Amino acid sequence: MTPPPEPPREGRRQFSDNPLTWAKDWVRSSPGTHIWLLVIGITSLVIAAASDGLGEFLIHRTSSNIHELNEHPLPSLLISGFWIERPSSFLLYVVMFELLHANVERWTGTTRWLLTVGGAHIAATLASQELVLLAIEGHRLPPSMTHVVDIGVSYGLAAAAGVLTYRLRPPWRYCYLAGVLIFFGIPLLTGATFTDFGHAIALIMGFAAWPLTPAAAAEPPPGDGDGPAETAAAPPQERPEPPRRAEGHAAGPESPQAE
Repeated sequence: MTPPPEPPREGRRQFSDNPLTWAKDWVRSSPGTHIWLLVIGITSLVIAAASDGLGEFLIHRTSSNIHELNEHPLPSLLISGFWIERPSSFLLYVVMFELLHANVERWTGTTRWLLTVGGAHIAATLASQELVLLAIEGHRLPPSMTHVVDIGVSYGLAAAAGVLTYRLRPPWRYCYLAGVLIFFGIPLLTGATFTDFGHAIALIMGFAAWPLTPAAAAEPPPGDGDGPAETAAAPPQERPEPPRRAEGHAAGPESPQAE
């Protein structure tokens, strides 16, 4: 008798052998990632088709720099995550989205993925622009930096890279973690810009999103399993009850039967 097929591992989905069906299933399993990619593709086409003056205006108008944050705080925070400065790099972002965002979204779910990367994008943007403002006030940067171009999706990618650490199993997890720390750490230690600080903040927020991952939910709470805690809490064994005497006999020592 043929044994039943092994069930899929938790957190994974079975995909069809048909490439077209496989691609559809992959997109459906991470809808947020691919909607985001679609919007970035549209905005990249707009920048590529626009004149130099119009393209420059759109990039500055959708930036989340100090000027735009003061004038239009919420729109600039949200819209800046749907544009990239160089449309020619769109295919690179497609690869990064599929490797990072799609895998994290499939693993954690769309809502938790969106909370993690969206929160990291907002926090890293605000923190990095605060550093720019402090540098301007300390005369370490020119006042024109209030209009610096600050658009892109790299903060969200950094957060997704941090979350993905928990998806991998040892020893691959440690190799991946070392690579991520080197990739984001070298620019931070060698003449860091405000963007490098933003990447570091987003990466830390990705690491801090451990409680939102299925791995955290599957981890048994402290005290579960065999251990001293359960041994100490075990109730003492009851002493066996002595056998009862037959009914009609006295409780004292037995006397010889009368003849």
